[in-house]
Amino acid sequence: MLNAWAKRWGVSTAAVADLVEVLTNTPENTSYAEGSEGLAQSLVRLEASRAGCKLFRNNVGVLIDKRGVPVRYGLANDSKQLNATIKSADLIGWRPVLITPAHVGRKFAQFLSRECKRPGWTFTGNAHEIAQLKWAELINNDGGDASFSTGEGSI
Repeated sequence: MLNAWAKRWGVSTAAVADLVEVLTNTPENTSYAEGSEGLAQSLVRLEASRAGCKLFRNNVGVLIDKRGVPVRYGLANDSKQLNATIKSADLIGWRPVLITPAHVGRKFAQFLSRECKRPGWTFTGNAHEIAQLKWAELINNDGGDASFSTGEGSI
């Protein structure tokens, strides 16, 4: 029944699975606890899906492979030095945009980026947040849409 409703309203299967996880988590699971960054991220993804946007989790980090070689993953994580100065957001995707009249009827994808923070969070200006802000400025300066988000209302 939930999947039929989701299909009727254009809600992605990933968003439905995320919602089910949010609603069925126990209080011990802090990843989606009330007021958590995980909850904010879920709300943003659901809102994006309702708005016809596509957002995907952008995990960033480094792991050591079986040969002992570090393997970096995630956007803007080419090196430790780069990652220290610019940090890509938690959610990466696009919003379809209809351009007119020069491109009549043709859709374009506007790059979307959301750095999710727990509800009630405020910018403090620490090095980590400044590196995240640099990422948003880079995207916005080129016509994308990037921001910090504490839940619904950012799409």
